[in-house]
Amino acid sequence: WCTKDLKLHPPPHMGRVIRGQRKGAGGIFKSFVHHRKGAAKHRSLDYSERNGYLRGLVKEIIHDPGRGAPLARVHFRNPYRYGIDKETFIATEGLYTGQYVYCGKKASLTIGNTLPLNAMPEGTIICNVEEKLGDRGALARASGRYATIIGHNESGFTQLKLPSGKKKLVPSGARATIGVVAGGGRIEKPILKAGRAYYKYKAKRNCWPKVRGVAMNPVDHPHGGGNHQHIGHPSTVRRDAPPGQKVGLIAARRTGRIRGTKVIFERRI
Repeated sequence: WCTKDLKLHPPPHMGRVIRGQRKGAGGIFKSFVHHRKGAAKHRSLDYSERNGYLRGLVKEIIHDPGRGAPLARVHFRNPYRYGIDKETFIATEGLYTGQYVYCGKKASLTIGNTLPLNAMPEGTIICNVEEKLGDRGALARASGRYATIIGHNESGFTQLKLPSGKKKLVPSGARATIGVVAGGGRIEKPILKAGRAYYKYKAKRNCWPKVRGVAMNPVDHPHGGGNHQHIGHPSTVRRDAPPGQKVGLIAARRTGRIRGTKVIFERRI
């Protein structure tokens, strides 16, 4: 290769297609959803919920493979025509079969009921919160998780404290279920052996075991190779790095240990 050729035709960078590139295409990395019980959502927002309330009956509490939280099958009478609407909700702690739950603006402030945020006082513990009006639940949905209402403002937004500790503004008309998601304390029990991890991820998707990049050869990973297992260059990588190079701490704002008390940076609105 002469200098002129290098500018026109750079030499090809030889190397294998790494795991991160293969995951993007799906294939063997798709989630195992065949045995799952269906999407867990709030009722589709309608006139009855916006202006009054509906009563539902908890028929059963079920396990959903690949999900830590139990689900509840709730039956509602259709408010517009003869029939039963069968909904799948995320079960809150304390929910039981045969219990009546109420959804709507005028529902009471009781665990398991679903109300808009503007109908709840500050300090209410909630879960399965809508991020946008009518999206049927997006925040605080994992087992044992909950969000807390910090306050309502005059511009039609409510400030929440999310499970991560971050504070977020969502529309005050967004709905949420009162209470904590059931199945809490799940991560307090150590996995202890590989067999339990195997069955845990068998229900989810092909993502275990994970081979570390530093344990690979240079052809397999940017962190591979060397006489000792070390990265050999900064582990941070830019946001627009090409797919075979984009591993490690992607577009990191900061690196290293978090020292001192946890500081939450929030955007002032």
